Amino acid sequence: MNSYEAEWDMVNTVSFKKKPHSNGDAIVRSNGESKWSFLFSLTDLKSIKQNKEGMGWSYLVFCLKDDVVLPALHFHHGDSSLLIQSLKKYVVLCESSQDKRILVNCQSISQSFENLLDEPTYGLIQKLKKDPYTTTLGSFSKVTNYIFDNLRGSDSATHQRPPSEMADFISDAIPGLKINQQEEPGFEVITRIDLGKRPEVQRRQPVSVEEWTKNMDSDGRVLNVDLMKQMIFKGGLCHALRKEVWKFLLGYFHWDSTREERANVHKRRIDEYFRMKLQWKSVSEEQEKRNYRLRDYRSLIEKDVNRTDRTNKFYEGQDNPGLILLHDILMTYCMYDFDLGYVQGMSDLLSPILYVMENEVDAFWCFALYMDQMHQNFEEQMQGMKTQLIQLSTLLRLLDSGFCSYLESQDSGYLYFCFRWLLIRFKREFSFQDILRLWEVMWTELPCQNFHLLICCAILESEKQQIMEKHYGFNEILKHINELSMKMDVEDVLAKAEAVSMQMMNCKELPQAVCEVLGLENSAVTTPDSDAGEDEPSDGGNRPASAYPNISTPVAVANGTNKCDGQVAHALPTD
Repeated sequence: MNSYEAEWDMVNTVSFKKKPHSNGDAIVRSNGESKWSFLFSLTDLKSIKQNKEGMGWSYLVFCLKDDVVLPALHFHHGDSSLLIQSLKKYVVLCESSQDKRILVNCQSISQSFENLLDEPTYGLIQKLKKDPYTTTLGSFSKVTNYIFDNLRGSDSATHQRPPSEMADFISDAIPGLKINQQEEPGFEVITRIDLGKRPEVQRRQPVSVEEWTKNMDSDGRVLNVDLMKQMIFKGGLCHALRKEVWKFLLGYFHWDSTREERANVHKRRIDEYFRMKLQWKSVSEEQEKRNYRLRDYRSLIEKDVNRTDRTNKFYEGQDNPGLILLHDILMTYCMYDFDLGYVQGMSDLLSPILYVMENEVDAFWCFALYMDQMHQNFEEQMQGMKTQLIQLSTLLRLLDSGFCSYLESQDSGYLYFCFRWLLIRFKREFSFQDILRLWEVMWTELPCQNFHLLICCAILESEKQQIMEKHYGFNEILKHINELSMKMDVEDVLAKAEAVSMQMMNCKELPQAVCEVLGLENSAVTTPDSDAGEDEPSDGGNRPASAYPNISTPVAVANGTNKCDGQVAHALPTD
């Protein structure tokens, strides 16, 4: 092993001005070491090709961005696995689906926040393409026209770009993301449906302690769970109830449990939590030196904790006990789910929960249960984000096909500017207190599945007029959406989203693709091709309970065509 270690080395990168080289962006050594020596930044690495097994000496071929291919690096005295393992400490290498010998640089989604404008323009664009997590969580408000100019290129002929080009750009960033840019033959057209009049919605006051207490029996069971969820959905909770009720909403306690049963659960959870906490607390410095993943998790957690909600009194100041708890819970979560570990943005999800619970153990378990819902958002394959962006596109096109067409004409039809909303559930779009209200409403899972996507629709619909009348382009839309942060009223947004849900659920021609997004699989109503008549709805079957007792939820019947199936296949990704 030692005999070939000197053939390569990992060096700390430094910034430099790019100069023309005969070897692309790689810097060829001129100190006489070897004409085949080279040096390159790992940020420029695109892929690594390995030799076939049993084909002589081991070798690696590095391919850089812009398809610059470096000379093969041969390992005459051993295999190349040590170098690969060293590289994996700094970049995420994924096996190519086309060729198992090729390792592709999948930019780590758990890198720390950086100021987007602290580097050359090209680096910013690469971040946007390679790491949508960090980029969308970063300073989008600083994005200006030069970003899009850089994407377009200097050639004036490239300024007339087809609407599908930016969708291709995002497809590279999020593999598998396919948002339709135009109607395709053979698919159900969902853009010309009359949704009918949108109903007026009134929000109520938050559920009071008295209302909560009256709805419990002598053993502490909740008497009418559906009614209580409807009340929370319509008005949220008074703050005095959150510490107790959030545990029910997140599944920490069962709704039909007694006080005694809940006390037993809490006791078991305490023991489980501190066993996991002890696991990382007992790791010695020497052990941690040999566990780069734990070391990286700790480093990223420490960075993020120090900048999470520091204006909130619960977390402000140095040596704040709230920060220590935030750090310890996130480290313990790495033991609970070591495969996922810590990914940037998770501290945003924990912060409000810890603020409400004011207890390390309860906050951990509520956070872990919330992460069960959000897990796919933070996985490397981004399956949760891909699915949600596609579903949001489906809903928005039904609501306003004209607005969708405008967004597509500005290369924004992929709704990439909603990425941060979805990733951390609007955490950075509303004030801290408003987020408490928004999350508890969404946790009721009323009035349908994916209500958070209707919240997105409500916000975008409110901004539609300004975006279209002022002819906003790609980066103006991005900048405008980002600047909505902390300027929206949560009650207005919730009322509008609820009204949109009622409007859709009352629609007599709701497309099957939309039904599936909203969890109304059996909600497509009678059509002229149906066997059932308009006054004879089919069996309600497994449809979810409505939040509106006096509003009938549409039910499904066969329509005699395969159009709905085609639309579903197009709108939703398959595993």
